[in-house]
Amino acid sequence: MTKLSVNVNKIATLRNSRGGNVPDLLKVVADIEDFGAQGITIHPRPDERHIRYEDARKLRDVVTTELNIEGNPIDKFIDLVLEVQPAQVTLVPDSPDAITSNAGWNTITHKDFLKEVIGVFKEKNIRTSIFVDPETSMVAGAAKTGADRIELYTEQYARDYEAGNMHGIQPFIEAANIAYELGLGINAGHDLSLRNIKYFKDHVSNLLEVSIGHALICESLYLGLENVINMYLHRLK
Repeated sequence: MTKLSVNVNKIATLRNSRGGNVPDLLKVVADIEDFGAQGITIHPRPDERHIRYEDARKLRDVVTTELNIEGNPIDKFIDLVLEVQPAQVTLVPDSPDAITSNAGWNTITHKDFLKEVIGVFKEKNIRTSIFVDPETSMVAGAAKTGADRIELYTEQYARDYEAGNMHGIQPFIEAANIAYELGLGINAGHDLSLRNIKYFKDHVSNLLEVSIGHALICESLYLGLENVINMYLHRLK
């Protein structure tokens, strides 16, 4: 079964909009795990507009499954990850003012930088993943950095699926196959939803984990958080 890691950035965004502690991020995280999710993902940004760095520190003692911290490996982020020591760190090349992640790494151009950063995390036995576009050259480049996994950036797949273009899955199939051959674990995330997750899971081999936040929280407004998490788990079996 592919694991479901729930990105809780949107919970923090809602909390921050009123300046208090409602909803209580730590309580929601505990509930999400109780409902069956196998991981929690956070993506703290330098301006802390949703997940705060202090949230990451508190979650270290709350998460009982796997904590995945995503972000651009600037010095402040690297220090946070080394302090918290999550199960996994996912390196994402987003700019400080990015609304959301919008591209994968060029693993060829940034090979030396990624290799250096990954080496720092692996010294602490933190599993490393690199956010990449579904291009075989980028996957091959990721394998040369020492990363444990890649996370396939799935926005284009979601757009193609919504438009009825089932051939849009092909680059992801090919990227996953190359990754597996090169010994990389395969994660995926961005714009995956209840509508498109099963088709992706059924066609992309050796998928270890998906990270889903925005769609899952939006769907939960209508269907309920516990119900939605179990709907994802059913589709990921």
